[in-house]
Amino acid sequence: MKDTLTDANFPRTADQRVYHLGVRPGEVANRIVTVGSPSRANTIASFLDAQPKPFVLNSERGFLTITGRYNGTPISIVSIGMGSPNMDFFVREIRESVSGDLAIVRLGSCGALVNVPPGTVVVPKSSVAISRNVDFDFTTPENCDEPAYHISKPVSADEELTKEIIKALKATKPSTSASVIMSGTVNASADSFYSSQGRQTSFPDHNSDLIEHLEKKVQNLSTLEMETFHLFHLAACWVGRTVSTDAAPTPLTTGPVTPVIAQSSSPTHPLHRAPPPLPNSVIRAAAAHMVFASRKSQDFITPQQVEEVENWTAQGILNGLVNIDIPEGRMQSNEGSVWEFV
Repeated sequence: MKDTLTDANFPRTADQRVYHLGVRPGEVANRIVTVGSPSRANTIASFLDAQPKPFVLNSERGFLTITGRYNGTPISIVSIGMGSPNMDFFVREIRESVSGDLAIVRLGSCGALVNVPPGTVVVPKSSVAISRNVDFDFTTPENCDEPAYHISKPVSADEELTKEIIKALKATKPSTSASVIMSGTVNASADSFYSSQGRQTSFPDHNSDLIEHLEKKVQNLSTLEMETFHLFHLAACWVGRTVSTDAAPTPLTTGPVTPVIAQSSSPTHPLHRAPPPLPNSVIRAAAAHMVFASRKSQDFITPQQVEEVENWTAQGILNGLVNIDIPEGRMQSNEGSVWEFV
């Protein structure tokens, strides 16, 4: 049984760790790559500078955070698993843990809805959400005039960050790579890998024409996955946000959050309280999708292709994040952080 929580609105431990990611201020940088799988996070982390030694935190809720420097610039890599709920945990808890502006890039796998080979890398300009309509009568649909699935309006990626990512990927892609880089297209993020992506299972999902309907409704549609829309949506919601600087509620008096910290350049970095929010701070969000499967041809990427495309896209994303400008006064302080040179 976990200890009783004292702040159900935004649980935080007495030492300022957020409840799901397990991080506290000074452990996450303003520039972040977010991925689904820990193995991809470790691939990206292999390009971080040797010094300071990267900080590695595994939360008991399955989130992995790796923070270090890349070409001298503080960078965090966060593995969040799959789906919009996990993206929600990530964006909200990172926002409450990092002072100043944020630049976040999702690097993930996807299915292609256009005729491109596996290994293609797509940088979308926007994303729509596909959600299963729970008010639809899936057992007796003839008695229901509700649609089985809802498709949202598109929400845009950050234009400046997207341009930097495209430029960096083009510069980083090896001359020997057969991968194609696509941009200017629209992504769709589904709330299910199966029903809301038009896959057929033994459940009565009534989705046999979902992809066709989606393609008719959304122009320039190219990719299908599960996380990007929610990242873009929360970033867009933050535009122009001015947050009250009132003192935060009393944190938890006991510590149900017990992350495993495997490595740290500064294992005894001092305790920082949750950073006061800066007025009009910015969340820039972009994404790069590696095509693992074609929904047209049913072709699937090979393990060798995965390794090759993950390596050069990892470097490209890191280069793009380093190139995006975040003014010094809108950055989390280096002092006392895990990426501080000591």
